[in-house]
Amino acid sequence: MTSSLVDRVRERLAAQAGGALHPNAVAAAIRAESGGVLADSDVLAGMRLLQTELTGAGILEPLLRAPGTTDVLVSAPDEVWVDDGNGLRRSTIRFPDETAVQRLAQRLALAAGRRLDDSQPWVDGHLGGIGGGLSVRLHAVLPPIAAAGTCLSLRVLRPATQDLAGLIGSGAIAPPAAELIADIVAARLAYLVSGGTGAGKTTMLSALLGAVDPAERIVCVEDAAELAPQHPHLVRLVARGANVEGVGEVTVRDLVRQALRMRPDRIVVGEVRGAEVVDLLAALNTGHEGGAGTVHANSPAEVPARMEALAAVGGLDRAALHSQLSAACQVVLHTARARDGRRHLSEIAALRRAPDGTVTAVTAWHVDRGAGPGMPALSELLAARSPS
Repeated sequence: MTSSLVDRVRERLAAQAGGALHPNAVAAAIRAESGGVLADSDVLAGMRLLQTELTGAGILEPLLRAPGTTDVLVSAPDEVWVDDGNGLRRSTIRFPDETAVQRLAQRLALAAGRRLDDSQPWVDGHLGGIGGGLSVRLHAVLPPIAAAGTCLSLRVLRPATQDLAGLIGSGAIAPPAAELIADIVAARLAYLVSGGTGAGKTTMLSALLGAVDPAERIVCVEDAAELAPQHPHLVRLVARGANVEGVGEVTVRDLVRQALRMRPDRIVVGEVRGAEVVDLLAALNTGHEGGAGTVHANSPAEVPARMEALAAVGGLDRAALHSQLSAACQVVLHTARARDGRRHLSEIAALRRAPDGTVTAVTAWHVDRGAGPGMPALSELLAARSPS
């Protein structure tokens, strides 16, 4: 089937009531648009092609369904990359042409309730039911913004259900660090899990929340539902983007404010990446101990500066941010990816306020160097807040 015939069949099917993709309807549409000149074998081939074109993630479905896949990236029709936990590798999947990539990106955007066209050349959304029921985060950029052609990024959001015992057993958490983080959770210290993209921040946070006392009520606020700790009293609030008309948005910041009214023992923000940091710090400074969140940062030392940048979006100046941060949060747990692709806890740092009022992260434990200069401060905090 030619691309023009595929387009005509797609338009005919879309115009039908409900856009149903029953085999008989697809076959009839192919015969009608081809003038009835196609052989039965050609019609069957066309049906298989359209099934790929019109449902799910198209030819990317097998990659998304594969066990361990975290990311599928399309940089060009013949450049499809996949990360299955061992770093990016180029797959054998190929699109026929740039138009096919753009068509898939626009269809996925529509499925996510977004628009993607010349007037809105990029999209960020969430897809449910893709790849056999998977939850997927979508990002796409059209030309000429993407100079080399449509760029499509799909991140598989698998529920983070692994517990601390599993991470310790797999080597993601070294035994000395395991004792420290167990004490941090029990002492109800507030902490941030930092790291780069795909470093395992959400997995680490979920495992830590699973170690919280079962009698405590945890309220989790997320941009996309990823946290799934093994805890009996968990409330999950998930943000919602605006629809194609630009209405109906519910932000993470909105939900943090709602969480305060839900009698939480611990408030958790799955990913702190905007103005919601202001409300989270305010919440942690109003008697809600043991709160947590994740934040993108290259190292614990860079977390205060990262928080400054996020707080500025929410109208909080530098001095106020450091004052709030020093009172609200005590520890940073940093995750990283080793050269072999394995994710692990690489550093634990204590947040300390300097004489000039700024907050700094001082290493208490490092995976390569062991105990660091921040260990006395962390030990003092743990002793002061120990439940015993």
